[in-house]
Order: sequence, then structure tokens, then C-alpha cells
Amino acid sequence: MTAERLAARTLELIDIPSESRDERALSEHVLAVLRAAGVEVRDAGDGCVVAGSGPIVLAGHLDTVPAQGNRPGRRGNGAVHGLGAADMKGALAVMVELALAGAPYRYVFFPREELPWAESALTPLLEREPALRDTPLAIVMEPTGNALHAGCVGNINARLVAHGRSGHSARPWLADNAIHRLAAAVRAVAAEPHTERRFEGLTFVEAMSVTQISGGIAQNIIPDRAEAHLNYRYAPGTSADEAERRVAQVAAGVEVDVFSNAPSGAVPSADNPVVARLRAMGLAWEPKQAWTPVAEFARLGVDAVNFGPGEPRFAHTRDEQVAIDALVRSYEILENLATP
Repeated sequence: MTAERLAARTLELIDIPSESRDERALSEHVLAVLRAAGVEVRDAGDGCVVAGSGPIVLAGHLDTVPAQGNRPGRRGNGAVHGLGAADMKGALAVMVELALAGAPYRYVFFPREELPWAESALTPLLEREPALRDTPLAIVMEPTGNALHAGCVGNINARLVAHGRSGHSARPWLADNAIHRLAAAVRAVAAEPHTERRFEGLTFVEAMSVTQISGGIAQNIIPDRAEAHLNYRYAPGTSADEAERRVAQVAAGVEVDVFSNAPSGAVPSADNPVVARLRAMGLAWEPKQAWTPVAEFARLGVDAVNFGPGEPRFAHTRDEQVAIDALVRSYEILENLATP
């Protein structure tokens, strides 16, 4: 019956659209479901829902990336398929079902996680409700395949802008080609090795990539401006300022505009008793090679880990899915954790 409930709840949540900035219907639905069952729950403002009163925080984001023809959801081959199944409607279903069963957690549902960090609703919620920071551990239910993923990499997004002087392409020596200038910076980024960094016994990989490029006026005009988007993932132990200096160093010769810098997340101490209990259940202890809201908790001095039923390889894909067995496993682990 647990498997059926979790699968049905996941499908129910998938079929409620909640792309970033459009999460209200899902927020109201979660609030109504919990309230109708007599769960202690409230609207915490800005699309956030807070329920329960246990010592440990379970946190999950309500939003998804844009649809790719993958809603409504469906069931098949032992999994629930559809937009957000892995990231993270399956995890939200686990949270809702645990709350309905009376598992003593504090449940935090929040919007806008899939947008740049500055737009997340979680940090403002934690700042205006300090009681949510009074926890031995926050478990952020990001897709981890039911492993424990510690920490997270920082995430810089920057514009690289090259300026030149326009002119006729028949006489390029009279102009200054901005695309050629930009190409030198792109080549420098491409030449940067992916670097392994050890932090608190875990290995993270720092990686710098150009993900978008644009420029040009017409086929017979030397362009005077060209732009690329750079993404840099940096390991815990590297400060946000150090990471920005590294980007500027690699992309020297063009204008660098860092418009988003989500800091890396700290790895909880091995002495954390809740982490110790989870690890004693035989869960894998691995680095999180992505940015997640554990960084938002860590920034405010709260220990946090990533743990959820979704497989990272299915997150944001057209055939996004979550295995029903994984939903049950996640539920049972958290049910056991809540038992003294």
C-alpha cells in the first residue's frame, strides 16, 4: 500500500503545473491536502508552506524546469514518468505522505529553486523564520538516488563580452572583429582542465564551460560586439570571491560580468548525530556535483545534506522518471530516522 500511495501522490503532483514562478497552484494544493488531514500546516508567505514541528527539517522545492512535452505524467515499467518526477515531485510526494502519517519532521516546501539563487524563496524564509534554523540537520530532498550527497559545488554564471569596431568585411583590416576577440577567451575557457578538489574527505570537480554564444550584425559586416555565457562550478573550500577572480583570470582580455554567484555548500561534520544515524543505515556518502539549497542552509550556519529518491541522471530530461521502489526506500529511511 505504501508503494501505491507514493506512486499515486507523485503522479498527482506531476499533473499540477509548477514551472518556476508559477508554483501557486501546487503550493495551495499541498497546503489543502495537509490541512484537510489535520496536519499542523500554514502558509508561510511567498509561496512557501511549512508543516509539522519535529526537530529535523525536510525541505523540497515546488518548482520544475519548463515542460518538454512530458506532462501529464504516467506510470510504467515500475516508475512514475513526467515533468519533475525526479527533481523533485517524487520527493515532495514522500514528504506529503510522511506528514500525513504523522512523522515528526518540520516540512518546508518552497518555490523558485530552479532559478538563479538570488530568486530562491528559501533564504528569505529562513531569514524571517529563525526557528527553522534551529535544527540538528536539514535534509534537502534533491535527487540523489537515495544516497547521501554532502555539500555542493558553487555556481557562477557570467557574461563574457568582447568589444571591437564594425566595418566592411571586404576590408576587415580597417575594423576590429569582436568575435575574434571573444574566440580567444572561449579557447582559454575550453583549455581549462576539469580539476579534482578534495574537501572533508570527498572529491569534487571544478569545471568551467561556455554554454551560449552570440554576436554578429550581418554577413558582410565585421561585428563590434560578441557575447558568451560562462558557467563555472567550484568546490567547497573555494570562496565566492576566489571563484570570481579565477573566472576573470581565465577570461582575461574581455569584459567579465558575473551576474550570479551561488556559493558552495559546506559538508556537515562527521560528528553530526543525524548524519551518523543515516550513514549507519548503509547509505552511500558522496559529494554533490551540482549546486543545491544545502548552500542556503550552510550560509546561515545550519548543517544540511542532500537526500532524495530521484536519480540525478533523469533530472530535467524529457523522459524524467522516478522508480516506485526508490520512493518506498526513501520513505522507509526517513520513517526510521524519525523513530527514536
